[in-house]
This record gives sequence, C-alpha cells and structure tokens, in this order.
Amino acid sequence: MSEDLRTAEPPAPLPGTGELFTLDRAVVHLNHGSYGAVPVPVQQEQQRLRTEQELDPDGFFADLPHRVAAARARLAAELGTDPAHLALLANVTEAVSVALDTVPLAPGDRILVTDHGYGAVTEAVRRRAAEAGAEVHTVRVPLTAPDEEAVRAAVLAAAGGRTVLAVLDQLSSPTARRVAGPALLAALRERGVTTVVDGAHAPGVLASPVEPDADFWFGNLHKWAFAPRATGVLAVRPEWAARVRPLMVSWEHHRGFPANVEWRGTYDCTPWLAAPAGFDLLHRLGPARVRRHNEQLAAHGAAVLADRLGLEPLPATPGVPMRALRLPAGVGATDEAAVAVMAELWRRHAVRTVVRPWPGGGVLRLSAQLYNRPQEYGVLAAGLAQVLGRAGLRV
Repeated sequence: MSEDLRTAEPPAPLPGTGELFTLDRAVVHLNHGSYGAVPVPVQQEQQRLRTEQELDPDGFFADLPHRVAAARARLAAELGTDPAHLALLANVTEAVSVALDTVPLAPGDRILVTDHGYGAVTEAVRRRAAEAGAEVHTVRVPLTAPDEEAVRAAVLAAAGGRTVLAVLDQLSSPTARRVAGPALLAALRERGVTTVVDGAHAPGVLASPVEPDADFWFGNLHKWAFAPRATGVLAVRPEWAARVRPLMVSWEHHRGFPANVEWRGTYDCTPWLAAPAGFDLLHRLGPARVRRHNEQLAAHGAAVLADRLGLEPLPATPGVPMRALRLPAGVGATDEAAVAVMAELWRRHAVRTVVRPWPGGGVLRLSAQLYNRPQEYGVLAAGLAQVLGRAGLRV
C-alpha cells in the first residue's frame, strides 16, 4: 500500500454540510463522479427559474438569449476562460459530437485515444472515423503507470505518422488519472496534432480546468461544481470558433459561436441559469477546503478497501476526489461482469459505486463528496467481501 494510503486518516465533516443534499439516507452513495448530487440551494434556484418560466413562457424565452449569455459570462470567469469562446451544452456527450463534427478528417488520417477514455466518447470517435475513413489508434496506458510523465510518454510515443487528432481525458473517468496535462497538450500542439480534451471531471476539482493548449475542451458542471443536470460547457480556441458546426440549425445560427450551439428552441435552460448558484455555494464553503476534504476522504476509502480486502490501489493524481482500485483477477473483466458486480452491491447492500471492465480484472472507482462519511467505505468493503466470496475468492 502506498504511503499516502497508510496515513489516510478520514477528514472531519465540514460544518453545515449535513443537510445540503436530499439523498436517500438508506443508500450508500459512493458514485458522485457519475451523476453528482444537486445541493438544496441550487435545487431551489432551479425551481424558482422553472416557476418563473411557467408564469410567462413567452417573456421567459424572449429574454433567454441574454440570460444565457450572462450565465455563460459568470461560468467562464469561474473556469478561467473567455465567454466568447465558451458555449453551454447539456453534457460532454453533446460537446464531443460538436468538436468531432468540426474537425476535418480525411481517409487515412489517424486519431489517438487511450484505453482510459470514457466509453461513449470513444464510441463517438469511432463513428466519426468510420464516416471519414480515418483510423483510430488506442494507446495502452498501463494501470500502474506511476505518474503523469509516464502517461505523457506513452501518448507521445504513439503520435507519429498521420496522427492529426488526439481525443484525451483530462481526468480519466474509470481510473481517476491525469492524462491530458499541459505538457502533453503543448507537445501535441508542436507536432501539429489537433486536441480534443474530455474534462468531464475537471470543473470544481481543478482550480483552472480549461486547458489553453487544447483546441477543444469540454466539461460537466453537474459532477463537482454543484450545478443541476444537464449542464456542460465547451471551450474552443479562437481559430476554431468560426468553424464550429452546431448539432442543429436554429434561430441563433446567424450569430455564430457560441449562440449557434446554445440555442435549442424550447430546450429547458434552467440548469444553465442555475449553475452559477453551484459556484456560489462552493465559494461559501471554500473551494480549496472542499477539494481537500474530498481528496482525503477518497484516499481513506481506498485505504479501507486495500486494508480489508487486499485490493490494489492504482496510482492517484493529487487533488482528485476519486480513487481507483484493481479488482482480483477475473472479477469485472467484461462489461457484463462489471455490471453484475455493481448490481449485486446495490441489490444486497444498497451501495452505489462504479466498476469498469478491464482485461484481467475490473477497476472499482470510489468517489468522495461532502455528504459521504468514513463508515460508508466500510459498508462497501463488507459488501464487496461477500460478492468476492460468492465468486469463490477468499479475502
């Protein structure tokens, strides 16, 4: 076990956070990294906006472009980027489609992804490549790659030939690792490779999440920035703005990016308008204090599973409120097997967590948020011990 886990004492709960969420207390929620949980003040702000919308729909939608622009300006300031180069969308699934539709590809071009990437994003890459006659190359990054430099070396070693595009996670979903850091993105830019960065987990975790060297960067605000679902953002470098292809043509199409991406007719934009309330809450609590609490709690949870079950903790990126551990050989190695482990933990033990398939043995990812308590990781450990026992493994 690594030294940081040997000393991973759980943090004390932050004062005043016990009633911030409306989660079912009969459930152990250890999967904040997937769907988040909207705090009560942000729920209330979104409900206020929905009520306003229904009082006068015509007036609400007439003023909506201006209100969305104001929300975008506030969110851009929080993310450290220019609002003229930022658009609001539902989530990163939409954002990657916009980015991929914008980048020109030709037959024989090569696109890099890694085996740490998010499945839906990789599927979008494969579809776009098939349409263009391009090749997708998957960089195999060892689960035990010790640090960000080792990850960078693995990606750059594969970035030769006709590599024109790299689609990379900033913080990987299954393994909670930093992949697309500043040094890697700068090196790819020097080689003329266009970069699309999946920053789904970055807002609320990294102090400056938007990577300036990324041609396209996108993130979700509903995970760690306390925004309502569905609130995503897409940042593009200035040279791409006029070339962005929105998902649909709308009444705002003539205005260009970002309005042409944002306007969706009768789409419910109240999550976007309420998203600044999530950052307001973060500032009241103290962003650094929240990040420190969550990182320490995630490390404690990983230590519990490593100590009680002998699971192998994977290398961690500092500051990330998630930890990943390798399951025993043969457990969760396929999609079906990973889903079965999650389903059994839920049905028998009321624990929500995530297992991602990996050749040889799946990866279990822990999340930590203000509503979590140290004893919940013990509940997971006890439940997982039974799951492994029923699989014939001794722990």
